[in-house]
Amino acid sequence: MPKCIVIADDLTGANATGVLLKKEGFDSLTLLRESAAKSASLPDCDCLITPTDSRAIPSEEAYERVASALKLLKAPEVLHYAKRIDSTLRGNLGSETDAFLDVLGGEYMAVCVPCFPSSGRIIVGGHLLVNGVPLRKTEAAHDPKCPIHTTNAAELLRSQSKYPTAAVPLDVVHDGAERLGRVLRELRAQGVRNLVIDSVTTEDMETVAQALLLERIPAVSVDPGPFTAILAKHLLPAQRESKAKILCVIGSVNGVAGKQTRRLLNTLPVQAEFMDIATILDGGTERETEICRLTEALLHRRETGDLLAVVGCGIDPDRRVPFEPYLEKTGLDAEALSERINSAFAEVATAVALADERFRGIYSTGGDITAAIHRAAGTVGLRLITEVVPLAGYGIAMGGKLDGRAFISKGGMVGDENAMVTCVKYLQEHIV
Repeated sequence: MPKCIVIADDLTGANATGVLLKKEGFDSLTLLRESAAKSASLPDCDCLITPTDSRAIPSEEAYERVASALKLLKAPEVLHYAKRIDSTLRGNLGSETDAFLDVLGGEYMAVCVPCFPSSGRIIVGGHLLVNGVPLRKTEAAHDPKCPIHTTNAAELLRSQSKYPTAAVPLDVVHDGAERLGRVLRELRAQGVRNLVIDSVTTEDMETVAQALLLERIPAVSVDPGPFTAILAKHLLPAQRESKAKILCVIGSVNGVAGKQTRRLLNTLPVQAEFMDIATILDGGTERETEICRLTEALLHRRETGDLLAVVGCGIDPDRRVPFEPYLEKTGLDAEALSERINSAFAEVATAVALADERFRGIYSTGGDITAAIHRAAGTVGLRLITEVVPLAGYGIAMGGKLDGRAFISKGGMVGDENAMVTCVKYLQEHIV
């Protein structure tokens, strides 16, 4: 049974969205409108896309086609519904979106993000730009069947829909998922059913998806495909057979790393164990007990997940451990205390990786922790492959106990809020 249903207004758009979903690892199938109407049972796939051929027909008829298709395909097993629209907003944007809201019910909001960065489509201040040109100044404005007379996507949707519509500016998106989520919650409480959200980059669309997840808002994605694919990867279970496991080692405690770690834990199915830093600093048998606890817990979790993490408890500001009491207590200086922490992370990482060959990738945050892991493993060198994000490299270990394992290491204060997610996903996609 499909877990994602996409209704497109034409066949070309249906196939284009299917390809984007396929790139995310989902088995996608386009079912022609006539075939969908005749099918007694739906084909087995992750994502089912069907065109209604409704872009250039009267709005009332377009509504009926979309509503009829959705009633046929709607099912309790479906986790994500999407309305694929033209990338230049041609067609029956409002009536087809209304059909979704009517059929799915009052809990749903339609979230319109008409952004397609690789095709030069971005939306700023509610206005859609095509390769930097306002929409009404492009060829779409002169389309013989579906001309466009405005650049303002929010106004266009508002004029065509019977439901309240609101626009969310780029500044709110750039304030982060938590701030955006609060705004979306407030608009929903006010009765808004249609949202048009500014987005310029893939990262912006990721932020929108994360905000919807944080607020648990049932959403229909209304877009030309990229936002639908982003939201699907969060809502649908991964279908690709896992060929390898990944261990994340996160020891940095600064604010940037904290935001990145929270985004990672909220975005990907990471099973995390948190290191008690105070116990590690105390040293002695308690330190060894904590290292054994973490190793055993992570090895136990490998049976139910392929993405594991050991994280320093200091990532939570309320649990951050100051060094000062331990300087006198242990007789060590700050450098030696730091090394005590770094080596603990390294011992856990190497023990877990060596216990199971399926751990083919290791992501680490913090240069000192990364160096400690390679010292513990006896790594001779790294065969560098590429830069994943600025100042975060992907390479293969040469020599030592972890020879042939893939590594991505990143400084704790490097990158935007999505940098850690990007690095870990890169490992997922490239290791075998």
